[in-house]
Amino acid sequence: MTDLAAPLSTFMANAVGPGDLSGLTRLSGGANMESWAFDWADGAYVLRRAPSADYMAGRPYGHADEAALVIAAHGAGVKAPEVVGVLTDSDGMGTGYVMRRVMAEVNPAKILADPPPSLLSDLGRELARIHAIPAATIPAAIPLMDSAAALAELKARFLDYGGDRPVIALAIKWCEEHLPPPAEPVLVHGDYRMGNIMVDADRLAVVLDWELAHRGDAHEDLAFGCMTVWRFGRIDHPAFGVGSLDDYFAAYEAAGGAKVDRERFHFWLVYRTLWWALGCLQMGQAWRSGADSTVERVVVGRRTAEQELDLLLLLEAEASAEERDRALPSSSPPAPAPAGEPTNREMVQAVRDWLADAIKPDAEGHAKFQVAVAMNALGIVMRDLDAGVRAEDRALTDALLSGATTLAQPGLIAKLRRAVLDKCAVDSPKYAALARARETWGGQE
Repeated sequence: MTDLAAPLSTFMANAVGPGDLSGLTRLSGGANMESWAFDWADGAYVLRRAPSADYMAGRPYGHADEAALVIAAHGAGVKAPEVVGVLTDSDGMGTGYVMRRVMAEVNPAKILADPPPSLLSDLGRELARIHAIPAATIPAAIPLMDSAAALAELKARFLDYGGDRPVIALAIKWCEEHLPPPAEPVLVHGDYRMGNIMVDADRLAVVLDWELAHRGDAHEDLAFGCMTVWRFGRIDHPAFGVGSLDDYFAAYEAAGGAKVDRERFHFWLVYRTLWWALGCLQMGQAWRSGADSTVERVVVGRRTAEQELDLLLLLEAEASAEERDRALPSSSPPAPAPAGEPTNREMVQAVRDWLADAIKPDAEGHAKFQVAVAMNALGIVMRDLDAGVRAEDRALTDALLSGATTLAQPGLIAKLRRAVLDKCAVDSPKYAALARARETWGGQE
């Protein structure tokens, strides 16, 4: 933090004018980039940055183009942040830009506990505004998404990551068979969901995190925020955890958005759930490579099970009613209780308890967040040691990818249901869709 204060002060003096830096604090969260809140003179600001070039590897455009896009969105009337300056190499802080800070709530749990009455309409309106941003104002570096090529790239990544998760293979094959024709391209935010918006007492205040923006199908944006994972437990409210799809689509269309195609929407709901499943697996690869050695990376890597559960719920209608009604096979029996020396599980529990009792109470800010993530990681290990559940099945995966095996195979849907229930119970036992799936599938333990 001390290393950042001096160059940031110099940058702000040049970008905004004289002042003093105070309150510099790293904000929690952010899967890839760092965000730092601070005060300068009489204003509040946020620095969004990547501390090194490694963080930007493989991205189609850098922070200068991202900042230019945010400026264009703000100029088009979208509730985007106000950018006040863009970092250069000479600033010595990596790559990034500084925005005026919006003082509003970003925590999805707090927002969804008491959302403003207008929130769903606000979400539809802002997305329609994003999709209406004039093409001439969009930086040339913002890429056009070729859906078929993007799907092929997802498949290639899956194979690179082992190619051995049957539900992911099922989703890839389904997407290949249901790929819609190209749509008239618009600017797609790419990450439009709870967690990337801020809300005040009355309305949606700002749309954040534009790093995944591209030109493509509007339905991709419409679907992404409706994924189960981004409803943050409110799974009975399919639009952002706030309301109904009918009301969301009506708000989008009333604000100038094109008429929503339900089948195209469903495709993108499956596609983006698949995309995030592979994104979770990619987190593990980032940790193994050393590109990001934080505990958060490995924990997010184990959230793949959530998306496999959701994918199966989205795709199981492809199976016959007879197969959907088939009883689930039994889970593996629990391991016997220990009697001798401490087991691996008990040693992990001892470390977890120590973190909870001795470290977490005194931690603050981002450090407290990291301790909580570390405790979550150890909880996953403890449950994994108890259950001994594996998600990999290369032979079945290959058969699903090739089309040699489909959900018409007797007993397959029941087998997949049992597998995703048991894996999700290890990796994400509090995931809201897990309890619903157990109830629906008769998989209560």
